[in-house]
Amino acid sequence: MRLYFAPEEMTEFEAACGLLIHRMGRWADEHGERMDGFGVESALDYRFRGTPDGRLGLWEPRHVGEFLLEWSPRTVSLLPGDEPGDMPGTLALLLRYLDTVRLADPRGAPLAENLAAIDAAIPRYRPAMADRTRWGLAKFWLTTAAEQGTDVHDQQALHDFVERAQRGEVTYDEELLDQVMARDTHGPATEQRAEPQLPVALPAEDELRSLAAQSPLLARLRGITDWAGSEGRPVTATGNLRIADARSLVAALNTGDSCDGVRSSAQLPELGRTVEWAKKAGTVRIAEGRMYAVAKARALVNDPLALWRRTFDTFTDLRAPLVAPGSGWHLPSPLATGFGQVVPDVLNTLYGLPYPMPWPRLRDTVRGVYGEGHDTLLETIDRDLRHMLDALEGLGAVERFQGMAEPVFLEAPLGEVLEPPAGMPPELAELFGSLGGPAGAGASADASRDEITDGPVELIRLTALGHDSVRRRLLAEGRDAPLIGELTHAPAAGLLGVLADHYDPESARTELTAWTSARPDRAAALEQLTDALRFCPFRTRAEAMLEVLTDAHPDGERVARALRGDPLLGPTAISVLVRRRVLDAGDLTEPESLLMLAESLLQLVETAGQDGVLEMLAGQGGDTQEILRPALASGHPDRAGMEDLKEVADRAARGPAARVGRIHRRSGHEGMGKGHKRRR
Repeated sequence: MRLYFAPEEMTEFEAACGLLIHRMGRWADEHGERMDGFGVESALDYRFRGTPDGRLGLWEPRHVGEFLLEWSPRTVSLLPGDEPGDMPGTLALLLRYLDTVRLADPRGAPLAENLAAIDAAIPRYRPAMADRTRWGLAKFWLTTAAEQGTDVHDQQALHDFVERAQRGEVTYDEELLDQVMARDTHGPATEQRAEPQLPVALPAEDELRSLAAQSPLLARLRGITDWAGSEGRPVTATGNLRIADARSLVAALNTGDSCDGVRSSAQLPELGRTVEWAKKAGTVRIAEGRMYAVAKARALVNDPLALWRRTFDTFTDLRAPLVAPGSGWHLPSPLATGFGQVVPDVLNTLYGLPYPMPWPRLRDTVRGVYGEGHDTLLETIDRDLRHMLDALEGLGAVERFQGMAEPVFLEAPLGEVLEPPAGMPPELAELFGSLGGPAGAGASADASRDEITDGPVELIRLTALGHDSVRRRLLAEGRDAPLIGELTHAPAAGLLGVLADHYDPESARTELTAWTSARPDRAAALEQLTDALRFCPFRTRAEAMLEVLTDAHPDGERVARALRGDPLLGPTAISVLVRRRVLDAGDLTEPESLLMLAESLLQLVETAGQDGVLEMLAGQGGDTQEILRPALASGHPDRAGMEDLKEVADRAARGPAARVGRIHRRSGHEGMGKGHKRRR
């Protein structure tokens, strides 16, 4: 069972959600706990639909607070007669279950920290649920309908209410609706899923600090700050440097500006940008006609890495000195008007790529997103993009050089398919042209291809410092940005689970090697990994973890072969070996063939649910019970899974029945908004 699903994998998510609730309910019963399936589904739904990373097994205190105080008040309706439920207690039970069965993502917060966050949120939970201004649009209308006597469980009655509301025949709180609509356009219920990122490798902090100290721009920032000093330097009425001071600073800081014929420091672009960057970074300030060094920033100025990161973080504030406000056609520059969005888009495009990006490909990507039109507008976009890259190169965030582009960036010739690097997410693979040519079509695409193939071309990539700071921003936004080596101290189950869900094969091998090397005994480390497989309660997840181990460990295939006779892992090992064509059907003994049959059906139960198994078997014809009987007699070691399979057989014996489906389905109604759930 996976714990990460792309937004379009709704069916797969719902199957995993149903399985998790089913198994968790059984676990709760065994431990004398009361589980609220509705609350568990709401929590999983929040992580799937309401957060940018969508990782079901990763929870941090910020997720706890957002789910209890934002998502639940916005999306969960409590109608007259409904049980209020204990959402904080349900979330605590879910997190304890994930931790117990080793499904918790090791990159999240420790269980104790998340439970403490739940305790801290409890006093605010019920007031938040009672605060009508926190409602979502669907919840507003559903509650309004119920309060006016509509049976909201009757779809026809609800449909009639919607039609009356659309005709203006329903009385409602207009002021509250305005507040709800204002909030409904922001927050977790409207969160867009972010594109996945490939794992990156970064130097240690000390090496990053050494690299930051070599940044030419940082030397200029420190020079400006030292020059301003605690006593300050006079500036003009418009806040610019006096021309005499500017001329001396151009020479002292080696900005490269030409001072010939210059009458104002505003005509010195590189110096002006450096001064503006120093102000944005907070190392200097202007007050009462003088420029001062900020005393509180002295520690920042003395720490190259801290200053570098602060400077990088303020880059999106440099729109005015970096990009032109308009074009020769007096149209606003798309990169000027959308600078705060363009910069992250460009940096995210470069982030994590295993090869440097050719300028024509990056240029056409930006053109395709931010501008279509006449040549003058496109030239403006190109010029502004180069200004951005110049500044980032001066900081040391990107590097540019001449070279031959990697073939994966080319549009495939007719009849040929260029494959992306193994394991690369489709969203990133598109940038290579393997799933489509350069932005544009026809002559434009041909011209871009000619630029890339005619000879050396400008290549662009993020530096280690650039990768580090882009990753820090991605994490701050709640996105997944894997780092090679961050799982070194993870438990074995957490390691294999994350590698299976998020890592490409090459990165998985590197990460697993680092994990193994961090342990004193290689054989003991391998035993920990196989023990993690034995403990995994889900067949599909155990197989995915063994696939990773087989692929990424030097002794992986030998381990899989040795596990063929393992009492617990034998079926998983046989399935992996058959899938990898190490074994075929003729190599299996009769008991192994029965185990394989049971393993396949158990995995189908996990991925499609009991209804899906019944439908599949019914579609094959024949007696479903007869088909299941050999699997049930196979002696498969997964007792929980075999209980589920027996339930399938019992249902088949009872004959056709209504679909069970999920415990609770979304109840957003057309015309009432989306992202809403109601307790029944």
